[in-house]
Amino acid sequence: MLHPHWLHTFETVVELGNFTRAAERLDLTQAAVSQHIKHLETRLGPLLLRQPRRLELTPAGHALLDYQREMQAADQRLQQRLAGDDATRGRLSLITPGSIGLAIYPHLLALQGEAPGLTIHHRFGPTAEVIESVLDNRVEFGLASQQPEDPRLAVSLFAREALELVVPAGAGVHGWEDLMRLGFIDHPDGHDMATRLLSRCFPGNPGVRQLPCRGFTNQIGLILDPVAEGLGFSVLPRFARQAFARPEAIQVVENLPRVVDSLWLLQRAEWPLTARARHAIAWLKARL
Repeated sequence: MLHPHWLHTFETVVELGNFTRAAERLDLTQAAVSQHIKHLETRLGPLLLRQPRRLELTPAGHALLDYQREMQAADQRLQQRLAGDDATRGRLSLITPGSIGLAIYPHLLALQGEAPGLTIHHRFGPTAEVIESVLDNRVEFGLASQQPEDPRLAVSLFAREALELVVPAGAGVHGWEDLMRLGFIDHPDGHDMATRLLSRCFPGNPGVRQLPCRGFTNQIGLILDPVAEGLGFSVLPRFARQAFARPEAIQVVENLPRVVDSLWLLQRAEWPLTARARHAIAWLKARL
């Protein structure tokens, strides 16, 4: 039987890629972390290749990491069964992309206010991390902007979200030359979103990369700050715009062709959602 503390230490080392940071996370000495890994390697053989700036898993290391995650998933299912399937109590875990995350977070807080027995763990992440987190049972469900085809996942439509051309309040946009004058506020998905929307709105345009870039941020909640200051325009999902705290400083260009993305609800296909998750999903859908 492998000691649970050793397994937790191993998982933390793999997650952080560093013995020192793992020791700080676990409130252990670095020597204790090394000792835990040594105990495991005595039983299982080499688990980690120590490279100068990173750690690499051996085949045995990959197998042990899969084993640890399977044990965590089994423990979570056991705790849920022993605690009863109460929609108003227990741990609710989910992961979402930024835009929909901004939109649902206030509703999650309201849900917890209605049911103080809930403990809600909400993480933000890109689609690849959403899929990985659901598959690895780190969360009970996730929302993704792409529909995965992995047979281990149950996938259903959660919501639809339009892309919007957002400009400073009072700015007039009638053609491509107005966008050239304003300049583009970019973000990690900016070129993709702007290309899809602007190709519909301004057919034959020379392309987003020809627009002057006035700024960039990878924080979804900050993209519209420079737009509100009159520094440029951006293209982003409606939920992100609706969550902006200064709506009077921006405006959406109306009467444009619609480009709508789908948001997909992901869960493991092997077992049903808990009553907590089903209640939370229904709560969110009713408010979106």
